[in-house]
Parts: sequence; C-alpha cells; structure tokens
Amino acid sequence: MGENIRLFRIADFPVKLIFKGQGRNGMQLLPSFSKFVVASENEVKEEMLFTLYVDDELKPIDKGRRHRVRTFDTGNGDTVVDRLDNGGYQFIIRDIDGCDCCLLIANKDFSDCQCALNGSFRMRNFGLNNALMLIFAFAGCSKGALLIHASLVRHAGKGYAFIAKSGTGKSTQVSSWLRYIPDCDLMNDDNPIVRVDGNDVFIYGSPWSGKTPCYRNVKAPLGALTRIDRAKVNSIDRLKPVEAFASVLPSCSSMKWDPDIFNHICDSVTRIVERIPVYTLHCLPDKEAALLCKDTIVR
Repeated sequence: MGENIRLFRIADFPVKLIFKGQGRNGMQLLPSFSKFVVASENEVKEEMLFTLYVDDELKPIDKGRRHRVRTFDTGNGDTVVDRLDNGGYQFIIRDIDGCDCCLLIANKDFSDCQCALNGSFRMRNFGLNNALMLIFAFAGCSKGALLIHASLVRHAGKGYAFIAKSGTGKSTQVSSWLRYIPDCDLMNDDNPIVRVDGNDVFIYGSPWSGKTPCYRNVKAPLGALTRIDRAKVNSIDRLKPVEAFASVLPSCSSMKWDPDIFNHICDSVTRIVERIPVYTLHCLPDKEAALLCKDTIVR
C-alpha cells in the first residue's frame, strides 16, 4: 500500500502529512495549504510538531476503551469528542448537514495522529481541514502557539488582531483599516496563529481563514490585540492584565477539560498579555472608529 508524504511549515513549525493508499485523498483536498508546502525533508532540521496519517481503513476505538466528553457545536457542524483510556482522544467531525466527514484519533499531546475521511470531495475537504486545524491548536499549545479566532491586519510591519464573537464586527474593523489607513494588508480573516518566542510575540497567517480566502504564509511582530464591542459612540480602553487575560482567552481554541492542554493555553495567554497591549474598542462600523483605534494602538 503506497504512501504520499507531504511536509508543511505553519507558524514556523514543521508538520508532516502522510496519505496512505491510492484512494480519493491527496493534496487536492488542501488547496489552502499550497503556500505552506516544504519542498524537501532536507529543509527540516527540527522535530515535527505533529504527524498525521490519512488512512480510510482506520476504525473507531472500541467503546469500552473510550468515554464521551461531549458533543460540540462548532458553528459549521458538530464535533463529537471521546477521551481514550490511554489519555488520547477520538473525534468525529460532522459538517453542517450532520454528515460524518472525518474520524480522528490522536495521542495525548497530539504529536501522532490518524484520520479516516468519508463521503464526497466537499466532505473530505471539510473533514481534513478541520482535523488539521484541531491538531495544530492542541499540538502547538505546549510550544507557546495559540490558534485564535480573529481578523488580522498588518500595518507598518506589525500585526494587529481583532477579536470578537462572530458577527460582532471584527472583519468590518479590518476592512475599514484596509480602506482608510495607508500601508495595510490583510494577513488572515479568521484563524491566525500567535506564537510566544522568549520575550517576543509573533502573529502568523495560516491555512485556515473562514469564509475569506486569505491563506498567507506571513509573519509579523504582534502590535496589539483589540476586542470589538458594538456601541453608539466610539471609544477605546486599554485593559489591565487580568481584564486582558479574560478578554483574550475565549478567543483561543481550547479544551478546558484537559488540564495539561488548558494550563499550556493559559500560560501562553498570560505571557502574551504581559508583553502585548490589549484593548476594547467600543465602536460604530465607521471610518472614525478605525482612525481612533489606529491612533491609539499603533505606537
């Protein structure tokens, strides 16, 4: 049975993907990863962040060896999570129609994973992309990397991330920066990656960007994090460290029931808010809000 090995570099981490067999799975399922491809394993000197084997022969773990955590509504479908007796996890990733797209089995630190895909091209694309995003979030957290739900603009060489609940206006704020503020470009519109490296904090584009096709392999120092809050009058507040922690944490992909993973995420958020200013922008969806924000957070 043949293997097709592919390497990527995401947020400066090398990852390996191995397609097993000669079936319907391959790079055609991952067009958003084209900018992240590593040409040769000789280019990779460090240990892989994770390896994922894609093998449609994979079967679910016996029920006696797994225990249901819960079923999560991701907004794009449900994900069923089981904890395994060996400390690892099993996930069933379903699409918005409730169809099973991917079976994913991971070890405890998500460094070694397997998945089986199911259904049409659309279902396989959805299942594999979501599996990879999930694996990266939880493999990376112990290395100081956080996958956050944010829109990300770069201005004058620094990245400025806007966080909020879906539909609150983070993409609108970024669009205003792109329209009204010179020297700006969009780095990612849904799932950038923040990485703490010593005393430095960087933010990266990623292969995951929601409904906006912005899959850029780019990196910048993180200038600020800003939570968007709709209001009738434009104003902006810099948050104290405890407030900043509480503002940033809900935007991070997390598993609160897993103490090791959750502690890694909390530690990284703490290190970020100690180094990077965090704001709340109370705003209307207008030009003046973008200019007020820019004049306050860009230093």
